[in-house]
Amino acid sequence: MDLVPFELEALDPRVAAVGGDRWLERLHRGARWTEGPVYFPAGRFLVWSDIPNDRMLRWDELTGAVGTFREPAGYTNGNTLDREGRLVSCEHGARRVTRTEHDGSITVLADRWRGKRLNSPNDVVVRSDGSVWFTDPPYGILSDYEGHRADQEIDGCHVYRIDPVAGEPRVVADDFARPNGLAFSPDESRVYIADTERDHVRVFDVHDDGSLSGGKVFAEHTGKGGFDGLRLDDAGRVWAAVGRAVHCYDPDGTLLGRMILPEAASNLVFGGLKRNRLFITATTSVYSILLSVRGARPVWASS
Repeated sequence: MDLVPFELEALDPRVAAVGGDRWLERLHRGARWTEGPVYFPAGRFLVWSDIPNDRMLRWDELTGAVGTFREPAGYTNGNTLDREGRLVSCEHGARRVTRTEHDGSITVLADRWRGKRLNSPNDVVVRSDGSVWFTDPPYGILSDYEGHRADQEIDGCHVYRIDPVAGEPRVVADDFARPNGLAFSPDESRVYIADTERDHVRVFDVHDDGSLSGGKVFAEHTGKGGFDGLRLDDAGRVWAAVGRAVHCYDPDGTLLGRMILPEAASNLVFGGLKRNRLFITATTSVYSILLSVRGARPVWASS
């Protein structure tokens, strides 16, 4: 583990409510493109994807040791936990969303929509009703770097919801160019979804039947690097991986501040004993920082 200084750029006085360390801990380096961090509280470890190397790695919080979690890994990108603490993953290689059962076996949750293969599922979240929500841009089929070059069968890049009873995916948003990171508000009444190509994050109202309405632009970015992964803290602030930074937004959409990183960030997740440790995947490395705020209550803790 290395201690890495970083620049904290305060843009609004309300960012003072977000305190913490003034350095980053580099937990691991040597990947090609890290993505999809997910924290397992029962085992106190972090798992993330190294997509081009087709592997998933594991960091032990108690020992600091890093080892291989899964290899090959289907060019896995985003990961999350469901209500039972099972790993849910987006696989670029097989163009599917899967769940790893407690015995290690893998269940396919979705790989087609209306008989056509998905593009390359990218990021995923689980709601407390058991529904699985994921984005489906084409990054894994554009080349052989993050998956397998292939033709796009679906006309468009959509956001999907897998029904917990029927088990079928349905489109909940079909007007994105490159949907990417997504995250629910603490009370799950809203969902935030990044569109990397359009350099903005949109926010939707979530209804009881799983449908969405609204979709106004919540935040925009005009600098280098687009929006990628998203997470929320328990006060409803939105944390976003954007280029070589992590942005922190107030629930009203104001950019409060940003952490300037040594490398381009891809995704992030809150974890640790108090959910106040922010883990960040960034190009070749994985970083963490201890904060004075907690991540939003995860779905496994509210079931």
